[in-house]
Amino acid sequence: MRKTSAAALLAGLFGGAAVASAAAPIVSRMHPIASPAPPGVAARAQSHAGAAAPSIKVTSRAQVEKQSLVDGRPVLRLLPANRVVAGDLVVYTLEVRNAGTAVASAVAFSSPIPRHLRYLANSAVGPGAELSFSVDGGQSYDAPAQLTVLGADGKPRPADAADYTNIRWVLKDPLQPGSVAYARYLAMLR
Repeated sequence: MRKTSAAALLAGLFGGAAVASAAAPIVSRMHPIASPAPPGVAARAQSHAGAAAPSIKVTSRAQVEKQSLVDGRPVLRLLPANRVVAGDLVVYTLEVRNAGTAVASAVAFSSPIPRHLRYLANSAVGPGAELSFSVDGGQSYDAPAQLTVLGADGKPRPADAADYTNIRWVLKDPLQPGSVAYARYLAMLR
């Protein structure tokens, strides 16, 4: 079984630089994903003064990376995440569309990390977006270095990626009518 890093996968998906590093362990049991797109994906935006309210639509898609041989060469494909095998990288893609007629500014959208999956450190990307994370189910968000959780001893400790419950993206630039922004993150079965 070949090992793929999150960095290599995301670089290939976005055609850009690598942003993370994690090897996929060996395949074992299969687990069904009841809802490939995590429920609770949310968005908000503001319109410019005097303009109609923007209509932001967010859709989420979960896929797994699968490798097959075509003419003796390995081919990497993303397939719907109907079932997840331990070690599979689950790629969550969020599509944020301004379906309205007004320019949307201060567009913010978030996604819960499914409970049975753990977020892979540094895998969240969103070109032109600032990212923040939550460790309390989306009640508050902050930069990773600012997040703390209670340790086994009851004392606060720095949160790590496995503690994250939600991810939030805030677009730096307005989203024009009819425009689409994409964001992604990787997760693995706990």
